[in-house]
Amino acid sequence: MASSKDFVQFVTEQCGGAGEITARKMFGDYGIYCDGKIFGLICDDRFYLKPTEAVRPLLRTVEMRPPYKGAKDYFYIADVDDRDYISLLVRKTCEALPMLKPKRTRM
Repeated sequence: MASSKDFVQFVTEQCGGAGEITARKMFGDYGIYCDGKIFGLICDDRFYLKPTEAVRPLLRTVEMRPPYKGAKDYFYIADVDDRDYISLLVRKTCEALPMLKPKRTRM
């Protein structure tokens, strides 16, 4: 089951306090980005956040699930209604993730 565009739009709006949020279709579901850095996935109308130790203590409930069969576990975020909370989680996740590698120019 793929994610609905309405759910993807809702989650991107909820994360908006963290920076410029975009979602890109990937294999029928979506990768979700903040300022160009991928921080999570939306699969089957569920929101998953890359696991970082910086975010773990901030979670109301720590639930790890694979977003799709064969994937590594991500934090599953069931409550996406609190915009301030979701934006905080996204901001702290992105701070903990490695910097983006500069794109190589082709000659």
